[in-house]
Amino acid sequence: MATMHYREIPGRSFLYWAGLAVCALLTVAGVGAGLYMRAEGHHVTGMNQQIVWGIEHVFAVFLIVAASGALNVASIASVFGRTIYKPLSRLSGLLAIALLIGGLWDLVLDLGRPGHVLDAIIYGNFRSIFAWNMYLYAGFLLITGFYLWFMMERRLNRYSHAMGVTAFLWRLTLTTGTGSIFGFLVSRSAYDTALLAPMFIIMSFAYGLATFLLILIGGFRALARPVGERIRGRLKILLTVFVAAVLYFAVVYNLTNLYMPGQRAFEGFVLLHGGVYTMLFWVGQILIGGVFPLVLLLGKKGASARTLVMASVAVLIGGLAQVYIIIVGAQAYPQQLFPGMIVHSSFYDGVVNPYIPGWPETTLAVSGVGLVGLIVLLAVRVLPFLPLSLADEVTDVHGHDQTVTAAGAAATP
Repeated sequence: MATMHYREIPGRSFLYWAGLAVCALLTVAGVGAGLYMRAEGHHVTGMNQQIVWGIEHVFAVFLIVAASGALNVASIASVFGRTIYKPLSRLSGLLAIALLIGGLWDLVLDLGRPGHVLDAIIYGNFRSIFAWNMYLYAGFLLITGFYLWFMMERRLNRYSHAMGVTAFLWRLTLTTGTGSIFGFLVSRSAYDTALLAPMFIIMSFAYGLATFLLILIGGFRALARPVGERIRGRLKILLTVFVAAVLYFAVVYNLTNLYMPGQRAFEGFVLLHGGVYTMLFWVGQILIGGVFPLVLLLGKKGASARTLVMASVAVLIGGLAQVYIIIVGAQAYPQQLFPGMIVHSSFYDGVVNPYIPGWPETTLAVSGVGLVGLIVLLAVRVLPFLPLSLADEVTDVHGHDQTVTAAGAAATP
């Protein structure tokens, strides 16, 4: 039977330190932008009284959704018994934690006074989906942390299946809660549909796996560690199914809105005459994020490392476009206070609300990505998250794990 070895990365190369420096710089810049917004007020951003959720909220929701999907690889191994994915489980759990922290980082800095986030926990309003999500996020971090511990500590391996099932159910609940933030808002034409909850779940599968593939293939290429065709082939199939499912839900969501008389005007805005939002939908979400990766993945070289990287980048670009339309596009469209009635006033009635992201909110948004990279780079340097090899000859579906420390001493089976 194949034996899987894990080891910390050396962390002595110029590439490692350059990546660490860039991620640290982005993180610090985000802190500076958050402090500047707190001191000057949100008028220094592109947000206004009509668009109160900006680009930092787009990145935050995207990272939180991707966090749930990044754990999917570990869930497939422990919950569904597909042991070929087991060597990837540690990295899957680490990336899930890092992505959630990065998303919450953007949200907390945007508050201006981060300490206020505790109010949602201490004075919980359980009629608010926002309050529920605070508990879901904290629970996800706690459960995934224990899940990683049970996977990495051989004496606790027997509990990893039960914890994996718990993490799997919890992350589905978390993503449902994130989608319900918008699905429960009846005041916006783009929202007020139960389809958003399951759509966010399948979006998480695609975005999380695409992020995982970029970290896996890029990291192993930098470390000169092989990723075999068997692993790449399985991940290619998963990504193909998830991308196709996201496209399917996008079609169903938009057709549902077209069928509903109260939603048709908004659909016309997004599909035909919404300017930048129409372009983001057709070019960003559909073409780049859906059709292009499917063409790549279904081609003859769909399982090659280069193709997987290109497809994953396209999926992430399309995902950001999709979340941008959901969050910003829905606010830009004129709010219908009295459907079917004509309302005239001097307060933006019937006017598409403008929004151009300013540098403070853009810097804050990107800092969440920097924090994700910082967490991952530091973690793989000090703990054995990555296997020494994922070559076909060692990824035996009947294999078991064996941890190797940086000094080269193997743990007792």
